[in-house]
Amino acid sequence: MRMQQRKPTVQTKLKNLITGKIVQKSFQGSDAFEEAEIDKQPMMFLYENRGDYWFNEKGNPKNRISFKEEQIADQAKFLKPNTEVVAYKFGEKIINIELPVKIDYKVVEAPPSYKGDTATGGSKTVVLENGLQIQVPMFINVDDIIRVNTTTGEYTERAEKK
Repeated sequence: MRMQQRKPTVQTKLKNLITGKIVQKSFQGSDAFEEAEIDKQPMMFLYENRGDYWFNEKGNPKNRISFKEEQIADQAKFLKPNTEVVAYKFGEKIINIELPVKIDYKVVEAPPSYKGDTATGGSKTVVLENGLQIQVPMFINVDDIIRVNTTTGEYTERAEKK
């Protein structure tokens, strides 16, 4: 019978949810850990001012919380006032926010489409109410409401006008 020289180890990359720092650690296969308790809380995005993004607890408008643009990273470009998000809390500190998978936006700028343009199934770039530019089908016009997937940043469908 042959014995190993060392016990097997597990190599991992761990992310600190509060600071965002990533570290590499090695663990023995028999190591055990205490699971972190992370709570979800519904919140509402209010506005952006000089790189600060302000939210309030849903149902408690007096309790406002701000995030720096670096904290919410790529999600900032999809935020618009009165968007409902889910905040992840560790203890009393909010460590992350989660956007809805799809959000509706109004098209504010769109190049004109001409008869026959759709024969090739082409697309065009439009500007949305929050300044985001995305590719959409040729039949989308100014003042249309479109639905955008926030995980991919792509057009999904035209929403019903309200």
